[in-house]
Amino acid sequence: MFDLVAFIPRAVAQSIPLLYGSTGETITQKSGNLNLGIPGVMYVGAISGVIGSFLYERACGSAENMNTALTVLIPLSACLLGSLLMGLLFCFLTVTLRANQNVTGLAMTTFGVGFGNFFGGSLIKLTGADVPSIALSATSNVFRKSLPAAASTGWFGTVFLSYGFLAYTAIVISLIAAYVLKSTRTGLHLRAVGENPATADAAGINITRYKYFATCLGCMIAGLGGLYYVMDYACGVWSNDAFGDRGWLAIALVIFTIWRPNVGILASILFGGLYILYLFIPTGMNLAVKELYKMLPYLVTIAVLILTSIRNKRENQPPASLGLPYFREER
Repeated sequence: MFDLVAFIPRAVAQSIPLLYGSTGETITQKSGNLNLGIPGVMYVGAISGVIGSFLYERACGSAENMNTALTVLIPLSACLLGSLLMGLLFCFLTVTLRANQNVTGLAMTTFGVGFGNFFGGSLIKLTGADVPSIALSATSNVFRKSLPAAASTGWFGTVFLSYGFLAYTAIVISLIAAYVLKSTRTGLHLRAVGENPATADAAGINITRYKYFATCLGCMIAGLGGLYYVMDYACGVWSNDAFGDRGWLAIALVIFTIWRPNVGILASILFGGLYILYLFIPTGMNLAVKELYKMLPYLVTIAVLILTSIRNKRENQPPASLGLPYFREER
């Protein structure tokens, strides 16, 4: 029997890194920047938070000596700082130096994964653990703490109230992003920069400022997805190369949601459910069937891409200047 009450919380927990990544990438792409370095940004955000938490836990010695506020703020600040630096690096290369965005993004993904594995491996050696992983259980317990009513409200609490604060923060950020992009002057200017930077420049909009701001903000949001994965989903355990392809799924989710962060909430849950569906559908020892189930998120993305291309509605298309460098002298 398919246990829906057990399936939904797992799907939601799986979806939160995707939601953070897709929301950050949507904001970035609305400015005309195509950042394929999101997987690397998530790695850097995660390992930065792990380093901050690791140093704080070792300084305190035990969980009893740790301050709850600092337990959250230190890894959170480290994560945001590391992600911000990745965003600044991407903007410097693609906006200031006008490097190719596709190549730069792929290089940043390679760099971010290597950066995370290098420092993760270094911390593992410092712990002297027998297994190649770091367990930050004290910090994870704070990040994973659910709402007080989760245990006493039955299936409702399990489905809606049993998540850590970063899960609810992801939903709030996506709703705020959708509102800002659609209903504020800042969002209008940002969309104008992504659609036609020459026209926006002629209207007095600072193209460089908006591209830097949107890309750096998007990277910081995406970095939180990496922190959530380690501190909440993985219960505070860091292992090298444990993220899999979640960063690439987050980029695919941007296409699936047609560049709308609010749609990303339900879409990310759908993707999260498809990602773990093979664990809940009995397939026996038939490994080929399991692998086919793992393909579902990508097949759905391809189908949506084909449908949106056929319908060819302008509101369903990416920003017109996505991935193109802006040369003011060519206006």
